[in-house]
Amino acid sequence: MISRSYLLAIACVALTIVEIAPQDKGSRPSPPVTVTLAIGGNDIVVNYSSPSVKGREIWGKLVPYNEVWRTGANENTTISFSKPVKVEGQALPAGTYGLHTIPAAGEWTVIFSKDYKAWGSYSYKQDNDALRVKVKPQSGDFQERLTFAIEKQNDKNANVVLTWEKLKLSFKVETN
Repeated sequence: MISRSYLLAIACVALTIVEIAPQDKGSRPSPPVTVTLAIGGNDIVVNYSSPSVKGREIWGKLVPYNEVWRTGANENTTISFSKPVKVEGQALPAGTYGLHTIPAAGEWTVIFSKDYKAWGSYSYKQDNDALRVKVKPQSGDFQERLTFAIEKQNDKNANVVLTWEKLKLSFKVETN
């Protein structure tokens, strides 16, 4: 006959295994999304997790002003360029970057961090910045989920556009 303590031990091990099993990221409240555009022989890829408004006040509350934000949810939002680009007229080498922002009531700072493997902005260090650019947000139509789009302007230029709640933020990417 199997003892109760033995059965209890087996149950504890089984629960532990379930807890450490890989999570289906698609079932998260903020599911992962990948957006890609090939332009001028350059592949631009944005990977992010897409949170919802859920009736919350976003700007200045859930996402505080004047603090570094991971620009999404869960893991670090990343942006990759297969070839060098110019962002808002400033040179940025090919590579993958952590995409952070510093939201403000007027002008935002968009940060491309060489530390793209971090979890969010918790361990963000300005020393790892590859580039910072300033852009002004615009008001937009209500968007429940945070969304990135890469909008082709012509054969060499695109805009990376973030929309969430009633805000739209865009920065220009130029390929060679």
